[in-house]
Amino acid sequence: MGLFQKFASVGSATMASRVLGFVREALIAALLGAGPVADAFYAAFRFPNLFRRLFAEGAFNAAFVPLFAKHLEKDGRVAAREFAEQILSVLLLVLLALSALAMVFMPYLVATVIAPKFAADPDKFDLTVLLTRIMFPYLAAMSVVAMLSGVMNAFRRYFLAAIAPVLLNMMFIAVLLYGWHQGLHDRDLGIAMAWAVVVSGLLQTGLLIYGVVKEGFPLSLRMPSISPSVKKLLFLAIPTAIANGITQVNLLVGQIIASAEAGAIAVMNYADRLVQLPLGVIAISIGVVLLPELTRSLTAKDTDEATRLQNRSLEFGLGLTIPAAVGLFMIPMPLVALVYERGAFLRETSEITAAVLAAFAIGLPSFVLIKIFQPSFYAREDMKTPMWYSGINAILNIILAIYLFGRMGVVGLGIATSIAGWVNALLLGFTLYSRNHYRMGSDTLKNLSLICVASFVMAVVLYFGQDWLGNTLLDAPLLSRIISVLGLVAVAATVYFAIVIVTGAVPRDQLKRMVGK
Repeated sequence: MGLFQKFASVGSATMASRVLGFVREALIAALLGAGPVADAFYAAFRFPNLFRRLFAEGAFNAAFVPLFAKHLEKDGRVAAREFAEQILSVLLLVLLALSALAMVFMPYLVATVIAPKFAADPDKFDLTVLLTRIMFPYLAAMSVVAMLSGVMNAFRRYFLAAIAPVLLNMMFIAVLLYGWHQGLHDRDLGIAMAWAVVVSGLLQTGLLIYGVVKEGFPLSLRMPSISPSVKKLLFLAIPTAIANGITQVNLLVGQIIASAEAGAIAVMNYADRLVQLPLGVIAISIGVVLLPELTRSLTAKDTDEATRLQNRSLEFGLGLTIPAAVGLFMIPMPLVALVYERGAFLRETSEITAAVLAAFAIGLPSFVLIKIFQPSFYAREDMKTPMWYSGINAILNIILAIYLFGRMGVVGLGIATSIAGWVNALLLGFTLYSRNHYRMGSDTLKNLSLICVASFVMAVVLYFGQDWLGNTLLDAPLLSRIISVLGLVAVAATVYFAIVIVTGAVPRDQLKRMVGK
């Protein structure tokens, strides 16, 4: 399977999850709007997610995947299994202890870290504590999922790990539909959603256990011990944990700032959900596939193949991300209104959510570039450079967030995030270039230039199309709005892809194979 086909395999699974995520967010928006229960739920859900991204998907995966892939390539399956079992046992012990401590001290954590401004509303504060306690075991389940996903990815089995998050959204949708049918009170619905998170974590764990067993690579628990292999992983993981910790603290600071404005946390999550469709499909598929592939190439000292992988990743990533960012920036209001505006989600909420979405869209290509550049450092076991740049990103983001929030409200947080993302991406790219770890090929440079030209033409089409359709995009009956918005998007996308295909920026044979896959 070629690189583009691997991206497409992961991307298609992630697309399914993101589409269901839209359904989930639309239901939450209709049932809870941007009210206190929505604020409490999103604040509570972000906390275990913070540690999941820090320990499981962030530091752990960045350190584990290259080491496991090298064990597999050089020492064989038996040595790789022994390494994985040692890591699994230590990981579980640490995370179970962390979960127990966090659940005991949750009121203090909510009052000082998660959402200190909620203290002014005792009901909202107490609900946030309860929801966070219910959902925190999700961290342990998802850490196991992340490790087993790394094992599967090292075997070049990408699809199962990518499809697992679908279970989370399926559980959400089932609970939300049940709550709507039964007429549950907002607070009871929030609690039911928290339990859906925990159950989905168990289901995802079971799915990945099935995957590694089917691969003929079952893992057993051992007595936890700090072996040389564990020490090496910790040595590599600590800088990445710091980098991810800085990033997650950065997000948490943004949440603390946003908690001063009623409904702001929910609005940011609604806007982020729309951004996560292209970001998740593109960035996640690249991040999942590129790290093990680069590790193999660099282990074999095949620098030409490593350069090819990065060139193709840039073409694939930016070829889809730039037009997506243009679309989200040009027509945010019709998109937000179509997806969310019903029930408790009012027009004024759509307007502020659309403004935040446009701010996030500015930084969308930078977030994908970071996912393309970071694996080149991790595959070389250089964890410190991304750590320092994450620190610069966080400091800049916090300074800008504090400054812009006071002048622009929640929209300022989105702008701060985008500016900091571009600074991080440019630092990573310049460092790779200066160290001669990556030189963009002339063909890739030409293709990216053509992609930018095609995206500009697409922006012009969206501008005049939106002006021509007028209020049909916002105030017509639902069916008319669906046809108008999807029609406008389809025309703009057709123009874009026609240009990049005719000019050769996206080779026809690769596009056909991706669509077929």
